[in-house]
Amino acid sequence: MLLRAKGELFDRHLVATDGRIGAVRDVYLDDARWVVRYLEVEAGDEGIGGRKVLISPSSIRRDAGSEREIAVALTREQVRNSPGADQDMPVSRQFEEAHANYYGYPFYWDGPYLWGASQHPISGEPSVTTPPGGVAPGERVRELKEAEQRARESHLRSSEEVIGYRLVATDGPAGHIEDFVIDDSDWRITDIVIDTRTWLPSDHLRLPTSAVAKVDWATREVRLNIARAEVEKASKA
Repeated sequence: MLLRAKGELFDRHLVATDGRIGAVRDVYLDDARWVVRYLEVEAGDEGIGGRKVLISPSSIRRDAGSEREIAVALTREQVRNSPGADQDMPVSRQFEEAHANYYGYPFYWDGPYLWGASQHPISGEPSVTTPPGGVAPGERVRELKEAEQRARESHLRSSEEVIGYRLVATDGPAGHIEDFVIDDSDWRITDIVIDTRTWLPSDHLRLPTSAVAKVDWATREVRLNIARAEVEKASKA
């Protein structure tokens, strides 16, 4: 199912096996692979220490939940005792390792696929799978080297931070980021929703993340690999 982050995912309640945890307030996105790595949950009203916690999609149960609730295979005590992250700073690899080790999840950066050893979030000990038809040895070496490089770099940022960033096409400004479209089967960010009213009458458009060349955190800009004429052809949000 495709979800709008601000319009449909935020404010949903996370429900543990023994009761509510809290509401989703934000997501942490990986701009190298364009995937949601963590849900930020405000757990203050549910007796879990009055703090914000990060929950991996690996915790989410596919066999439960509803339009307003997300069920996770965790207890409230597990969440209460989980590692804390500095909410005002980018999530560090050190925190991610502690978080994954605490919950027993495989490292998503340890492998060539979207979630490391798999294309989908997995919990527990993973088993490496091979795509149909196999992978040539040289291709596998290249993929593993890319995975190692990703592991050395932090690409995680809060979506609330990125929303509002200026969008810059190859030939000039093209609006700003307004929202993200997420596929909850693997938590890929398929599209960015952009507001183009500063230069187009088109209003709000959906642009595939494949059109993004780089996110510049210093200048608060998202740089595209296409021109403004191509942006105009994007589908309406």
